[in-house]
Amino acid sequence: MKNTYSYLLLFFLIFSPFSKAQDSDTILEQLEGIAIIDQKVMMPMRDGIRLATDIYRPKTDEKVPIIFSRTPYNFNSWRDGEQNTRTAERAYEAVKRGYAYVVQNERGRYFSEGEWDILGVPLTDGYDAFSWMKDQPWSNGKIGTYGCSSTAEWQMAVAALDHPAHAAMVPQGFGAGVGTVDGIMEQGNWYRGGAEQLLFFSWLYGVEQDKFKPRIPEGATQEDLIRISRFYDLAPENPPVDMAEALQHLPIQDILKNIHGKKEIFDKMVRRKPNDPDWYTGGLYHDTMEIGTPSFWFASWYDVSITPNLSLFNHVRNNAKDSQIRDNQYLVIAPTLHCSYTRATKNTMVGERSVGDARLNYDEQIYAWWDLWLKGETNDFKEKTPRVQYYTMGTNTWQTATQWPPKDSKMKTYYLNSDGGANTGNGNGTLSRKKPSKDQPDTFVYDPMNPVTSYGGNVCCTGNAIKGGAFDQQVMEERDDILVYTTDVLQEGVEVTGFIESTLYVSSDVKDTDFTIKLIDVYPDGRAYNLDETIQRARFREGYDKEVFMEEGEVYKIDLTPMATSNYFDKGHRIRIEVSSSNFPRFARNLNTGGNNYDESEGVVATNKIHHSKAYPSKIRLPIRK
Repeated sequence: MKNTYSYLLLFFLIFSPFSKAQDSDTILEQLEGIAIIDQKVMMPMRDGIRLATDIYRPKTDEKVPIIFSRTPYNFNSWRDGEQNTRTAERAYEAVKRGYAYVVQNERGRYFSEGEWDILGVPLTDGYDAFSWMKDQPWSNGKIGTYGCSSTAEWQMAVAALDHPAHAAMVPQGFGAGVGTVDGIMEQGNWYRGGAEQLLFFSWLYGVEQDKFKPRIPEGATQEDLIRISRFYDLAPENPPVDMAEALQHLPIQDILKNIHGKKEIFDKMVRRKPNDPDWYTGGLYHDTMEIGTPSFWFASWYDVSITPNLSLFNHVRNNAKDSQIRDNQYLVIAPTLHCSYTRATKNTMVGERSVGDARLNYDEQIYAWWDLWLKGETNDFKEKTPRVQYYTMGTNTWQTATQWPPKDSKMKTYYLNSDGGANTGNGNGTLSRKKPSKDQPDTFVYDPMNPVTSYGGNVCCTGNAIKGGAFDQQVMEERDDILVYTTDVLQEGVEVTGFIESTLYVSSDVKDTDFTIKLIDVYPDGRAYNLDETIQRARFREGYDKEVFMEEGEVYKIDLTPMATSNYFDKGHRIRIEVSSSNFPRFARNLNTGGNNYDESEGVVATNKIHHSKAYPSKIRLPIRK
């Protein structure tokens, strides 16, 4: 900030009468009673950029371990807001238990210097932060990384750098940090099956800070930074936007432009294809990297990326070169939305569906983990903590397993069949163990200008565009462009726990289109609750390194990215899948032209078919436990 205007703007914002002071009786005051607080420490990186860091440590002369959280979000404890209160509460809990809690803003965020890029800041920032913390006189040299969502997503790639001080990690809701894993190529949740997930279109509008934002003058002292942060935290707020309307805009490359959002990062990402080399130069973890860190993973059934999350746990558990690392991977799967673990209650509601008492002693388990790896205590974490803890909806119980999926989950194949009329919930589509004999394909018309609306689901970060969770899909199943396949009424209960695999044999009169699947639990009274969903763009059916278009009259095999759940289908229930070609705005609409899609405004109506016969056995494979 070099010019007079910028200084005047900063002066006004700092001393504005609209600035709020925190109430005196706050968690921060409690924290001050037990902690040495060192705020706005400007931690140096190897290129001279300094990252704003707050340090809370016990009032002791003994060296202590560190719980480290790095985030793109505002953690200014002097300011009102859920995120800031959470930071102080987490710091209080850590210090009370004998840990230093260190929270740092990513490069280019708030008081941190440099330029921000979503998962694109140098991996060396994490490594340099570890080195700086390890060398502090109050540090015992052991660091654990902790956080959910964007505060978790950087951890895996940095863990692959194998810093000797990085002793353990607890990533929660970490899917947007996973680029590729075991054939799944979501590139940080930007894609699923080659179709854009629109969550980042919304998220970037809310978080990307403008290049013209006020900046603190170079050389500002820590004292000045602390004083300034009490009045102003460099946290701009974009005007409220109706995201349900905003995401309708075409072409999708102009969505942020249309709502006057900052678009530089978005502009480059929206043009990247799934296998673009740029996905491999930032902060995403790819399964070519070696994780050498004991990890306690947290996932949830209605998160946006449950399948790649579970696949990453399995990948490290099965492929880490060090047997000690393979043996020190633990997993919890909760029946909640993104980063909502601790919001479970005696009657946990996920959308419209009650999944019962889903509470778990998260803090107790996590701090036992920290005590083991950061303090070196000989405790009973490994004896008391199952390898996998997962919640089964339907029975509404926590269960345990030695692996994922549980050893006794056995894949059983269910075939799609009909008399050619599976359209709507009143159609004749069936799902059964019996292989179809003759091909009577189901036909539906997909109009990208009238897509199937996302109704509930495994979502995150889309503002008011989608309400996540389980919702009764009967109203959606009135649409003629949704094919519905349902089992007979179950004569005994069935637990489905694991990955759900699906194969469709399809044809179309357009060069490219999408195919979607949704897994549903149908209650005796007809309520139809969604469990998970997936999608595949046809042009990427042979891999993400090439695009292969369809020809009219040809039938193509499409294997969709697996879904995942643990759900008990009780006696009297039915198992159902829905098939269509859109799930919007969860996923971007395929305009069916075979073009770039991101720069197109006009769509082509597609007539799509699902084939089911001896030659074309469209099917779903369910992991069943009895």
